[in-house]
Amino acid sequence: MMRNWEIKDDATRNESIESCFEFSFSTIRASTNNFSSSNKLGQGGFGIVYKGRLPNGRLIAAKRLMRHSAHGEVEFKNEVKLVARLHHNNLLRLIGFCVQGNERILIYEFAPNGSLDFVLFDAMRREHLTWEIRYKIIQGIARGLLYLHEESQERIFHRDLKASNVLLDENMNPKISDFGTARLFLEDQTSASRIVGTYGYMAPEYAKYGKISVKVDVFSFGVLLLEIVSGRKNSTSHSPKQMEHLLSKSWKLWTSGKVLELIDPILLKTDSPVEEITRCIHIGLLCVQKNAACRPTMNLVILMLECCSQCLLPPSEPAYLIDFGDEEEPNVPVIGDHLYSPTALLSTSSNSTLSINQVSITDPYPEPR
Repeated sequence: MMRNWEIKDDATRNESIESCFEFSFSTIRASTNNFSSSNKLGQGGFGIVYKGRLPNGRLIAAKRLMRHSAHGEVEFKNEVKLVARLHHNNLLRLIGFCVQGNERILIYEFAPNGSLDFVLFDAMRREHLTWEIRYKIIQGIARGLLYLHEESQERIFHRDLKASNVLLDENMNPKISDFGTARLFLEDQTSASRIVGTYGYMAPEYAKYGKISVKVDVFSFGVLLLEIVSGRKNSTSHSPKQMEHLLSKSWKLWTSGKVLELIDPILLKTDSPVEEITRCIHIGLLCVQKNAACRPTMNLVILMLECCSQCLLPPSEPAYLIDFGDEEEPNVPVIGDHLYSPTALLSTSSNSTLSINQVSITDPYPEPR
């Protein structure tokens, strides 16, 4: 059984913009073969995700949330209504939910090509990731984040953007997932004592002090962009004390004029546009700058990706080493999750040559909103 739940929107004079279905627990249990381990797609800090097939034949991904969620039934449904109103081609669509007793389940569309990390970090599968596909993925992720930050009815900070939280549809279009899970799961999403994220992707001001802004997601995007270009993971460590890895390597190669060594050799074997790839590395480094105020907004990132005739200002040093030093490490649990295993930065120069050795610290942005 499922009840049709009309989501109303004041901006559209209470016209229905989407239907979010409430599924019975028995329906979801049957569709996943009683949450069989053989249907398990992945597991993270919020719960386990299972592949399922509804009675009408539609494939789904059912996320069974952990039972210590702070929300009761009414609060949970209210939060689901908010997430269900978010619609963008580059966001994984929430199609329903289930609430029964302590059970809280989110029902998403199924992405047949799995998560980006499944393809990107496997030597064999990565062979099929041409630059055309990678560039489409980069642009799609950027557009999805821009929607969450500036274009949606509610301003959403993702806080855990990473390769495993980007799903790929049948045409290899990226779908950002888990953009509402933190809000659904945590009672106070602004509390510094409840940090949601993954070390290696977390901006330093968020990892150390719990400061939240759009620039936190921009930092994560920068890390992800460099991973897509290089085919390498930033870090697999869960410790915040030793985080050199990909960002450090990228910076050293950039400042030494050896940036081509960062590009995935698979791409260099083909006729991939080296100048365009190098520009993406430049944009990635701008996104991971240590000073959050120096990072671009996602609106500007998209402009930089699409307006290749514009020169970019040199980046300052990235926050590639999260070091708490002699300070006592903050007692903040990091909850990672895995669904499936201003234009001042643009130079007005018409010369499109990248100045990779001219490094300076700039502060062209206002403070994060």
